[in-house]
Amino acid sequence: MNGKPILDIKIEFNGPAPRVKGDSGEVLMIPFTGRAEGEIFTGIVEPCGVDTQVVDAAGLRHMSARYMLTGTDAAGTPCRIYVENEGWFEGGVPMPFRTVPAFVTDSPVLAARLRGGRIVGEGSEAADGLHIRFYEADGQG
Repeated sequence: MNGKPILDIKIEFNGPAPRVKGDSGEVLMIPFTGRAEGEIFTGIVEPCGVDTQVVDAAGLRHMSARYMLTGTDAAGTPCRIYVENEGWFEGGVPMPFRTVPAFVTDSPVLAARLRGGRIVGEGSEAADGLHIRFYEADGQG
């Protein structure tokens, strides 16, 4: 991935993933928690995280993960970050996979840095499980 790594989220799957399959496609909802570490933030993924994957009849998969991070920003101030992370894939999910994240935060230190589409995401398997990593696009910060 091109860009500067700023946050690594280690995903911990949290219980069974309900699924429904019909003639128009399939929906899978994967609950998760986890741990977030990086130069901009350290904290946890609250247990309300869910990755919703919708696969249409043609096999196009839309992944939309939504979750809340609670911890401290780079200045050591308690804060929260809401993450909405999306990806589109044909067939299964490739490894690594690219995502398009959007953020909302109550941290003044992070607010400007996380907005404006300058952050890209990548998911990959590691020896300890699934990681979602966020990078500042080349030429930024």
